[in-house]
Amino acid sequence: MTSIGKFIAKHKFLILIVSMILLIPSVYGYVKTKINYDVLSYLPKSLETVDGQDIMVDEFGMGAFSMVVVEGMDSKDAAELEKKMESVEHVEDVLWYDDALDISIPIDMLPDTLKDALFNGDATMMIALFDDTTSSDDTMNAVEELRKVVGKQCFISGMAGVVTDIKNLAMAEMPIYVTIAAVLSFLVLCCTMDSFFVPVLFLFSIGVGIIYNLGTNIFLGEISYITQALTAVLQLGVTMDYSIFLLSSYEENKKKMPDKVDAMAKAIVSTFTSVAGSSITTVAGFAALMFMTFALGKNLGIVMIKGVVIGVICCVTLLPALILIFEKLIDKTTHKPIIPPMKKLSDFITKHYIIWIVLFAIMLVPAIHGNNNVKLYYNIDSGLPDSLDSSKANAKLSEDFDMKSVYMVLLKDGLNAKEKSDLLKKIEEVKGVKWALGMNSFIGGLVPEEMIPDDLRKTLQTDNYEIQFICSDYSAATDKANAQIKEINDIVKSYNEESMVIGEAPLMKDLQDVTDVDLVMVNTVSVIAIFLIIMIVFKSISLPIILVSVIEFAICVNMAIPYYMGTELPFVASIVIGTIQLGATVDYAILMTSRYKAERLAGKSKNEAIKVAHRTSMKPILTSGISFFAATFGVGLYSSIDMISSITALLSRGAIISTVIVLMLLPAMFRVFDKVICYTTLGMRDKRSA
Repeated sequence: MTSIGKFIAKHKFLILIVSMILLIPSVYGYVKTKINYDVLSYLPKSLETVDGQDIMVDEFGMGAFSMVVVEGMDSKDAAELEKKMESVEHVEDVLWYDDALDISIPIDMLPDTLKDALFNGDATMMIALFDDTTSSDDTMNAVEELRKVVGKQCFISGMAGVVTDIKNLAMAEMPIYVTIAAVLSFLVLCCTMDSFFVPVLFLFSIGVGIIYNLGTNIFLGEISYITQALTAVLQLGVTMDYSIFLLSSYEENKKKMPDKVDAMAKAIVSTFTSVAGSSITTVAGFAALMFMTFALGKNLGIVMIKGVVIGVICCVTLLPALILIFEKLIDKTTHKPIIPPMKKLSDFITKHYIIWIVLFAIMLVPAIHGNNNVKLYYNIDSGLPDSLDSSKANAKLSEDFDMKSVYMVLLKDGLNAKEKSDLLKKIEEVKGVKWALGMNSFIGGLVPEEMIPDDLRKTLQTDNYEIQFICSDYSAATDKANAQIKEINDIVKSYNEESMVIGEAPLMKDLQDVTDVDLVMVNTVSVIAIFLIIMIVFKSISLPIILVSVIEFAICVNMAIPYYMGTELPFVASIVIGTIQLGATVDYAILMTSRYKAERLAGKSKNEAIKVAHRTSMKPILTSGISFFAATFGVGLYSSIDMISSITALLSRGAIISTVIVLMLLPAMFRVFDKVICYTTLGMRDKRSA
């Protein structure tokens, strides 16, 4: 490893040139990586609702639909508009009453169910059917084109519109996320480092690593927009420590070695050894996400594991080259430390350990209660701005037609006309069902099926399946909607086991069922993995219990705050926060514990070992915590997408909470459990009475 370190230090310009050349394929890969804006597409393929979406594409040539509200337009103009909408590429069909009856027939003559569903005052509703899935580029392009065609009198609702708006919003905001994170991190580094130019080198090196990571995502085929938005800020936050450690090691080695190449080679070796070890807990946190059955976790986990590994590699290759090349500029921009020595504060914290133990005891129960009872929401469009076209359309749909959600029954062939009619009647009797439409609804229940127009039949029926639409008074992803879907599904299955209830609301019900299980799984896996890592590193039974408990307490405090503030969180936030905060901030506790153990093994007393460990660890822990906070805080404030803003806000707050709790509570735990630690840690038994 020393020879590799010397090679990097000697060939600094070669390392820099190769690093710049590698940016070319990375940028290409970044541009060509497909971004998925539909969170529901990450549900397990084994679910019936997901299978139903595939059947829709295979059988009917359509995978998504939107409700289009048209205001202030007579029947003739509405019919013309329908034709224009049908001419848009990837719009398979547009359902309206003229698909079954001539528009010359007065609206009052229409079947009651159809009239109530499609008309209200001067507003009418059409159903636009797309030939591809909700998350496809073709569907999103079709929605954009439809918005141009329909004008201001019309409103396009549904998940296709929501996903399109998420895409537009994310594409506009993501460059700003990176800018905000970089600027705030730069300011923090300027305050914590001794040179104004060092932060530039740190951010450049980490930025190159981020581009490498984003570029190599092309091998995954696609990534979620949530993954793309979080990658840069998380990689910046969790890998900044590596850069700080390398520079500190180099500065220390320069005092011992006159040759800068030798000093840097030694720094590279020591940095790689230390960073490779400390990064394992961060990797373990992200790896836990891969145990989710909801594939978004695997997507984020793989990308961030890759980001940590690439961050380590850039730290011991590109950054040493940059430091050596620009060392004169670093020296010229050196300034006095802005953060003063914190010896007195450290002594106060370690001396008054009883205060922190008492505070911990007081806060423990409310923190756990808040963490366990924080409210989550699963409706994808709930966290989007009201100013978006899809939000306005959904509000208009609710206002004009009192419709909260629309989903479908995929009816397996084999039922006669009477059975289909009875099925629709039973569905309409379910509490909260506003209306249910089948093929016969367009022409009336008394008209024989043979009289149904071929075009309508072709749209709603194949040799194997028939589509029925259900309108609910309940918003998707609510307890009432989920209970309603279950009841309707039971009715449908009683007629034919192969029939199924599909659409956005049933998908969101499955989303809740799946992620509720994932939440427990991910947290359990991350705790066990990090517990084992700490146990192996420190050769101790008690230390992993103490360290994991301290960070888990910090996580509970972080998650309890939204509960006591009455804030609902998106379901993704609750899953990823626990494992990321644990994996990323347990290093703070490991740093202090390593020094405490070393001092005890060196023969120092309990109190002296704790005091030295806290003094020497305080500044690095504060620097790390504030850097993580800086990388995520601004994004949390700025982002209009609640999925992203909630996660980054929780992470930024979690970084500060973990920092404070580690600095205050962990030394107190060492005081209280020193004898237990010495007794249960290999090599420390003879130190317990020191």
